[in-house]
Amino acid sequence: MTKKSLTQPDPNNRRRVISLLVDNQGGVLARVSSLFNRRGFNIDSLTVSTTNDPGVSRITLTTHGSDREIEQLILQTERLEVSHQVFELTPDKSLQRELLLLKMACDAKNRAEMREIASIYKAKIIDLSPDSMVLELTGKPEKIDAFLKMFEGYEILELCRTGVTALERGGKHPHMQKPPQEIRAAQFPLPGLHAAGPSGR
Repeated sequence: MTKKSLTQPDPNNRRRVISLLVDNQGGVLARVSSLFNRRGFNIDSLTVSTTNDPGVSRITLTTHGSDREIEQLILQTERLEVSHQVFELTPDKSLQRELLLLKMACDAKNRAEMREIASIYKAKIIDLSPDSMVLELTGKPEKIDAFLKMFEGYEILELCRTGVTALERGGKHPHMQKPPQEIRAAQFPLPGLHAAGPSGR
């Protein structure tokens, strides 16, 4: 009988996209990143943008963790007084995009090959010189990863990825229709509080 490894990776420990609606004021980003650091979470990417409300900013960040770890992280982040709403954006219920700028070394011998790869992925050539080419690509993170893999045999001079930005699919997201305290009560009930059953207990 084969023993199972005690160090098998947790299948739930995967990439997560977290959306935070926070006060649009100085020092908020530092407070959020500090909380993640204290809880042992590494922020893989982070974008900040204004929203349709001048007093609110949207922070979109990616990290890794299990279901339980992310639940606890969201609960702790919502407790910051600068937080309005905090929730996870799953791939099936959100639109996620990332921008890549890629500078490649090229010459007359491989320039045509690079153009062909760019054409397949619908990337734009935004700068061209005798010894370099700069490509721009927008898409899902998985598309960006696959695109970069195609250039492993070439010389990459520089690259820059913006990180994921995302929005919920459909109309107004349920999280946007409730005050934060109602969301916390529904998603993370306090210990000992359960819905009453048929017997009223």
